[in-house]
Amino acid sequence: MTAHGIAIRAARPDEAAALTRLCLTAKAIWGYDETFMAMCAAELTITPDRLASSTIAVAARGNDLAGLVEITVQGRRADLEKIFVAPRLMGQGVGRVLWDWAVERASASGATEMHIVADPGAAGFYRRLGAVPAGWVPSGSIPGRLLPHLVLSLPPAA
Repeated sequence: MTAHGIAIRAARPDEAAALTRLCLTAKAIWGYDETFMAMCAAELTITPDRLASSTIAVAARGNDLAGLVEITVQGRRADLEKIFVAPRLMGQGVGRVLWDWAVERASASGATEMHIVADPGAAGFYRRLGAVPAGWVPSGSIPGRLLPHLVLSLPPAA
């Protein structure tokens, strides 16, 4: 898939460290301090093992890593685990390309709903793309923090 000069491809094990940096850099745009970011580091770390056990794709512009997306699918439920865009490329359609890939992949895998646990700053992005609020869930990194839970009804597989 290519759009906006972006190609989506499978993430490679040799990119794990660069993808982790991309996740951390993109998360930090919301103004979180070092303590907060340190608490999120484990959840945002991409390892070769994670790449082997999950569906992670990257958005690339040539050799430049523009973003990444991670989904898991179990039965009719898909979970959007991550979408991160390199901060210098935000607002240029990369997130939308990653989102479209995730929706297509989840639907093709038989899922009928995609669940998203969003950073509060990113929840509006998902709402603009059709996801609806479905409550709050505890953060996997920050004790006592609640995060928006959104759900998207997926189109039937083509």
